Amino acid sequence: MKPLRVLLHHSCLRAKRPTAWLGLTAGLALCITAKAQPELRSAEFFRADSVGLSYRARWATAPAPRRVRAVAVGIGGGAAAVVGGLGAAWYTGEQVPFRWFDDSREWVGLDKAGHVWGAFQQSRAAVDRLRWAGLSRGRALAWGAPVGVVLQGTIEYFDGRSPGYGASAADLAANVAGTALLAGQVALWDKPRVWPKMGVHLTRFARLRPNTLGATVPERLLKDYNGQTHWLAADVGAFLPAANRWPRWLGVAVGYGAEGLVYGEPAQNRAAGFRPVRQFYIGPDMHLLNVRTRSKVLRRLFYVLSIVRLPAPALEVRSTGGVRLHGFYF
Repeated sequence: MKPLRVLLHHSCLRAKRPTAWLGLTAGLALCITAKAQPELRSAEFFRADSVGLSYRARWATAPAPRRVRAVAVGIGGGAAAVVGGLGAAWYTGEQVPFRWFDDSREWVGLDKAGHVWGAFQQSRAAVDRLRWAGLSRGRALAWGAPVGVVLQGTIEYFDGRSPGYGASAADLAANVAGTALLAGQVALWDKPRVWPKMGVHLTRFARLRPNTLGATVPERLLKDYNGQTHWLAADVGAFLPAANRWPRWLGVAVGYGAEGLVYGEPAQNRAAGFRPVRQFYIGPDMHLLNVRTRSKVLRRLFYVLSIVRLPAPALEVRSTGGVRLHGFYF
């Protein structure tokens, strides 16, 4: 499986069929649905924030067709651009008949964590926008939650047609897990309380295999699993009684990473003289969406930054038995 190619790709050059049409088809279906819906009752259902809604506001009982169509075009067009960009940037060589490949043991699971993270964030963005458009919780989940699975699933289509690779059932399962993590929490609590987040930093291992782990700084941040830490952050205040004094911006996160990964396949990595060291972390997390501010710019910025864990203290426990304390860690 090629290193992580989710969510952050912005080199979208041109759309290719048939996968690029998946996003457009979903967008068209949303547009058609919107025409059959009555106008939004009242703006009192919403309070403006970074995505045009407030999680504290109630779900609307009727959608606003113009907003729904705008969101549909945005989701459909964005999906087509991402899929087309992936096809143009990553899969321009020879193609083979579609096939499957078992990569469940590669990269000590960090690539699977990346799929969970990507599917969650993509589904979250879609559901949030549809909520802003006035769809009910059920409709927003029905139309928005699958976006992560569809976008991530196109990666498996491309991999399935690439020589030396193949579609991964483990990746597809991770995509479903990420979307389910979002959808289940929205259905149960109306908004997420537990978030997958990601942190990245540069490591020395990329220089040992730049074609795979990246040659430039952006490539290394994207491809080098040795520098990736995947976090699961909890909004602690959301689990406490309403009268609690816990700072709502302060959460707790547990993380997982590894180093010593030059080759994805364990046997090949060992044959090259590398032994992966798994790293487990715990530390505080800043939940930016709970930071109160009247600035629209800051609210939008906080929404974007909510996909990553900002540098903060962390306690690291290594699979070799060592323990380290980091003053600031991604």
